[in-house]
Amino acid sequence: MKIRNILVSQPPPSDFEKSPYGEIAKKFCVNFTFKQLIQIEGIPAKEFRKDRINILDYTAIIFTSKNAVDHFFRICKEMRIEVPESMKYFSISESTAYYLQKYVQFRKRKIFHSKESFSLLVDLIKKHKSEKFLLPCSDVHKQDVPKMLEESKVIYKKAIIYRTLARDMSDTDITKFNMIVLFSPAGIKSLFKNYPNFKQGNMVIAALGPSVAKAIKDAGLRLDVEAPTKEAPSITSAIEQFLTKENKKK
Repeated sequence: MKIRNILVSQPPPSDFEKSPYGEIAKKFCVNFTFKQLIQIEGIPAKEFRKDRINILDYTAIIFTSKNAVDHFFRICKEMRIEVPESMKYFSISESTAYYLQKYVQFRKRKIFHSKESFSLLVDLIKKHKSEKFLLPCSDVHKQDVPKMLEESKVIYKKAIIYRTLARDMSDTDITKFNMIVLFSPAGIKSLFKNYPNFKQGNMVIAALGPSVAKAIKDAGLRLDVEAPTKEAPSITSAIEQFLTKENKKK
């Protein structure tokens, strides 16, 4: 089957042409549509207080997304908490680390980042085991990082600061896509909520992360493209490898 249209359930990259997606589009003559299957709703400070988490008890923050960055500093503002300059930040990617500049002076803070890899992020965190880590996250979150932190005996606490809800996709015809790229178990739930009669058929499904891959299989769907793997450390490299193999079949 010829892959023409690909739905990526994430916001578009800031510079599509220079992104890996842009390069794939040119190389394979495919069309990318970027639309999130989920939407984020912040948990108000009043509700957050019920968890009795004192942010200032922690010396380092783990960020696995830009949403986590935004809602962490929102909560701090609502609770009138002044984050000390001594706070350390550990980010899943370089782009998330640089996004912190929206809230802190980059040069004055101790900011560390991985390369889009949970395992590499945890390896980085393990080098700072004397810190007390806070993990801001959604009510629906990937279990990879918490599991790895526990296995590594890192002292940390999860802080639920936002909710992940299904986005209304009534304006999108899912059947026009040959491939859909999923990034969270919540995205799969949204897929079935929006399209209760969804049948995969020949549609190619790609997933980033083992928890997403498991959720896809648990939903009775076929997983065609998976990342990260040794051969494909990123979802874009996995997509490129899949398209290359498909083209060779002709």
